[in-house]
Amino acid sequence: MPLKRLVRLNTKESLWLYVIHVLKDHPIHAYALKREIEGKFGFSTGNMTVYKVLYLLTRGGYVSKQKQGRRVIYSVTEKGANALDEAKEFYKNQIKRL
Repeated sequence: MPLKRLVRLNTKESLWLYVIHVLKDHPIHAYALKREIEGKFGFSTGNMTVYKVLYLLTRGGYVSKQKQGRRVIYSVTEKGANALDEAKEFYKNQIKRL
């Protein structure tokens, strides 16, 4: 049970990390982003969850969006890339302490 909670907290409840990681590689639309997270990281999340995270990241300036035809393409901003780097450093430090 504790391991399941740890996994949930570090995957679905920290989805912004995975969103920014994928967007750092290339701009992408929300549905493809969801599929790429599933394929690359091995966990799935609801469609609305991805849209909510993208909305919050866009609102906070971590992600930008641009309309291309009918699709909205998201890309990471410098602020978002820096936040991801800080989060990675946090995890590295926590692992060292464990």
